[in-house]
Amino acid sequence: MIQKRIGMGLVGPGFIAPYHIDAVRRLGNIDVIGIADENLDSARRKAEQLQAPRFYGSYKELLANPQVDVIHNTTPNFLHFEVSLAAIEAGKHIISEKPLARTVSECKHLCDAAKQAGVVNAVTFNYRGNPQVQQARAMVAQQEIGTVFFIYGQYVQDWLVDPNVYSWRLDPAKGGASSALADIGSHWCDLAQHISGSRIVSVLAEMTTVVSTRYVAHGSQEAFSKGQTESRTPVSVTGEDLASVLLRFENGAKGCLSVGQVMQGHKNGLMIEINGLAGSLRWHQEQQNELWIGHNNRPNEILTKDAMQFSPSARPYVHLPAGHQEGWSDAFSNTISDIYHFIRTGEQRPTVCTFEDGLQICSLIESMLKSHQSGGVWTNVNST
Repeated sequence: MIQKRIGMGLVGPGFIAPYHIDAVRRLGNIDVIGIADENLDSARRKAEQLQAPRFYGSYKELLANPQVDVIHNTTPNFLHFEVSLAAIEAGKHIISEKPLARTVSECKHLCDAAKQAGVVNAVTFNYRGNPQVQQARAMVAQQEIGTVFFIYGQYVQDWLVDPNVYSWRLDPAKGGASSALADIGSHWCDLAQHISGSRIVSVLAEMTTVVSTRYVAHGSQEAFSKGQTESRTPVSVTGEDLASVLLRFENGAKGCLSVGQVMQGHKNGLMIEINGLAGSLRWHQEQQNELWIGHNNRPNEILTKDAMQFSPSARPYVHLPAGHQEGWSDAFSNTISDIYHFIRTGEQRPTVCTFEDGLQICSLIESMLKSHQSGGVWTNVNST
């Protein structure tokens, strides 16, 4: 049966936007209607780059197009609330980059609005879409590693080592009160909860700003951008670029997380290990086609990506035969595919992180901030 085509529009075509466009085009039954940026000239340039048929200098103009059924919100953090709320009020399904919004109150407002409007809503915690992540999740659920008692890991990068690098993410008014934890620590926390099936209920956090003065050049402040070499202005930075967090999970498991964006030599070092009484699992994003399985009484194993060896629930996320590597953009596409399946059928597949889930992650990061600001004390995560 031929499916009805869905029209999508994208607001804020920055670093992540091409992957949203690529993911929907892979589906084959989604029409890219157009993109909107902060002004018409910028939107025209980005539309040419992304081969989008229409461009708008205002997201409101894009929302007014009746051909648009779904909005992808890939704007900087400070615009997430405004754009997502406008999309909801226009009756559009909404897919937002994380964080859902800068504050818990904004997140709650979006959750309530989406529920009242009856629109599908999702936040792109895209690491859920990796086949090995789904395999690990299935193995935990099937008790293959026994009772989980400890979850630890890290998310480390080095893109902020150079003090001449600056991004809107470092401005609290645009990025929010938390920097590294909200940006990448949130991904790890979502994975830990997703794989274990248990939420984090209490945290103890210590946060540090290693590079407290940065030198800003005129020009782009897009994420991962580096300014020109001409005149620079020193700017004081208060957001954390390094953090350590102890965790307590709802099921009684304990945990430990290290996050840093000033770690020399680490490009995208996301690693998580789940320890159970009958075995351990470890996944490293930079070797994402492998899942390490640890044993006490026999040799450890490396389970490489192979649908024939996977649990039934993980197999749909594998698209190439064993030995053919799948990468970051493939996992991202899996997540987007599940979201559009949700839009079409109402069935929520595992990789879909709803606004309610995004609210919980925002509450979690806010609890880490409170813990640090209180001098490093255990702080409960508000239930949502």
